[in-house]
Amino acid sequence: MPHATPPLLDRCHHPLVRDLAWLLLAPDLLDMPWPGRPSREALGLGDDALLAAWLDDLEADPTSLEACVGETLVGRMGLYHERLWQFLLDAAPGTELLAHNLRIHRGKQTLGELDLLYRRRGETALIHLEVAIKYYLGLIEGPGSAEDQARWIGPGGADSLGGKREHLHRHQLRLTEQPETRHALRELIDGDAVGAARPLEIHRQLAIPGVLFYPWRHPLPVPREANPAHLRGTWLFWGAWRDFRDGLPTGTRAARLTKPHWLALPRHECLQPLGEVEARLAEHFREPASPVQLALWHAEAGWQRLFVVADDWPRQIPLPPAT
Repeated sequence: MPHATPPLLDRCHHPLVRDLAWLLLAPDLLDMPWPGRPSREALGLGDDALLAAWLDDLEADPTSLEACVGETLVGRMGLYHERLWQFLLDAAPGTELLAHNLRIHRGKQTLGELDLLYRRRGETALIHLEVAIKYYLGLIEGPGSAEDQARWIGPGGADSLGGKREHLHRHQLRLTEQPETRHALRELIDGDAVGAARPLEIHRQLAIPGVLFYPWRHPLPVPREANPAHLRGTWLFWGAWRDFRDGLPTGTRAARLTKPHWLALPRHECLQPLGEVEARLAEHFREPASPVQLALWHAEAGWQRLFVVADDWPRQIPLPPAT
């Protein structure tokens, strides 16, 4: 499912700045019954020229971004994604980061954790933002109907779009309804000249960017609540690679994407001849192996995201969420 690279992303060379730019530009996977992510206008970066200048400044001096991301470059991608949001809300001209990973307790019990708490500059309302970045592959056969969110599972088979959606909807985004949360937030802002002695006004938002990968040569409808603009890719079994490869335009180049840099597509100079990438794929799949994400590019066909999975994939399928 080819697509182009946004011009604002093309100007970025530093991998962290590219991923941050992708985060600003990428659509969410789902349209859930919650307000979406902070808009570029809310961040103070709504104007393309202003955003380009802001990204250029980060390119010139990325030390603050590198310090924020820190050790998450070798950790879970979800933690890396959270750090990018922390930096964005703290550094963008229109927002002020108040807290992140704020644990809420009831006695000795931990009720949960608020990913991000921020407010727009000059305003008093608190905004609780939950974030998740997800890459799901649609099952040809699986739980529920063809449109069921449980049909869409992670590359490792440990979670599903349906399960993540329900956890966000029923738990994470409702934490601010708990009196313990409101007490913690009141304590947080009581010493703050902007928020002290004012009624506690809390808004909730959700950001869930990522990519949905559709099975090659097996039509599958979009899952329920899918954002019409969501990013799409294709997945196929290693045994089908040669047939797929033979259908690509001559001169297609590719790159293997490694975590945590699954966000922005690579720059053209990072691409390699398809034959070189295929040789490493063959070595990878010589024994039972994990799925591999690739970026493919051709001057006329554009970009394409691809997951190649072992012929016995998936080795596990998560249970559908309880209704």
